[in-house]
Amino acid sequence: MAVATFREVAGPARIGRRTKRLVKELKPGAVAVLDHKDLDRVSAEDLIAAGVLAVLNCSPSSTGAYPNMGPLLLVQAGIHLVDLPDDSLFERISDGEAIIVRGGEVRRGSKVLAIGEVQEPEAVRAATDERRREIGDALEAFAQNTIEHMLEERELLSGRIELPRFDTDFRDRPALIVVRGVDHQQDLRALRPYIRDMKPAILAVDGGANALLAEGFKPDMIVGDMDSATEAALRCGAELVVHAYPNGKAPGRSHLEQLGLPFKVVPAPGTSQDVAMLIAAEKGAELIVSVGSQFNLVEFLDKNRRGMASTFLTRLRLGEILVDAKGVSRLYRPRAGAAPLVGVVLAGLLCLLAIVILTPALRDVADLLWLKLEVLLGLE
Repeated sequence: MAVATFREVAGPARIGRRTKRLVKELKPGAVAVLDHKDLDRVSAEDLIAAGVLAVLNCSPSSTGAYPNMGPLLLVQAGIHLVDLPDDSLFERISDGEAIIVRGGEVRRGSKVLAIGEVQEPEAVRAATDERRREIGDALEAFAQNTIEHMLEERELLSGRIELPRFDTDFRDRPALIVVRGVDHQQDLRALRPYIRDMKPAILAVDGGANALLAEGFKPDMIVGDMDSATEAALRCGAELVVHAYPNGKAPGRSHLEQLGLPFKVVPAPGTSQDVAMLIAAEKGAELIVSVGSQFNLVEFLDKNRRGMASTFLTRLRLGEILVDAKGVSRLYRPRAGAAPLVGVVLAGLLCLLAIVILTPALRDVADLLWLKLEVLLGLE
């Protein structure tokens, strides 16, 4: 395969087949080696935030099935992206080993370990634009997938999912559901006044718990298979709910048992964020604000998972009580807190005191009032 460019970067290789786990271990200057077909936007943003120099993808970063934004974001950020023909590099290098990426060649010293295709910014941009024009096939596949889920997972729409009793109170209060997704950190920062004033029940979906703690918030409940939330997040005191498959298999159960943490299990179809939304709705939340979740067609296609159709159906069921964080942050007007009011009063008192001190006539009046006050209080 021809090498398209001779840009050279060097750094420690950090390898991982699951991108969302790998990004937690990445340090600036690393070369990420992953196996991620149709690299999505959220994963690309995580890789950019981690400060990697290069990404070696052992699967096609974009298959052409739909206009996924991951490759474009990486190359626009100046990250060297190379698509390798297979995953044999996982067997040829070890985690943390120093490697050199020269163009499409992956080297250990002078030895070539693999050769891939460099994803050039101009080519990636042109391919993305072309896929946007040919999005019809992706829409057809998504629609068919959604219809299949309507038949296979009727419980999501009919409300026949059995839920245990929870310690977290949702009745007649808003709920905030945080997913590690598009712009979730920015949305959390924008919602600070809303969270302070409305005090919603806060649900984190797996890695969303890490984002909440990083912004200074504590989740009331963590829902998911617990593979993305850190141990510190799991031990923060939140109520833990393991999302199990309808057949009862719960991937997160063993992890929490090893940590010695109490938890509840909810067997349900769909994704963990679907379960979190259904819990809030079924337990009486008056409004559900979603952070980081998919809310438009491009984001649903960009996620490119079969379960996204069930997420679409869940939103149909929740209807008008579900709103996106961006909408809330734009419409909500923060209440004036006590601190600004106290500041205004103190400033007024200081101005009044300064006027009295600088005006002889007012100073005499103030002295007279003080004498009368002393007489009334018996201070003389």
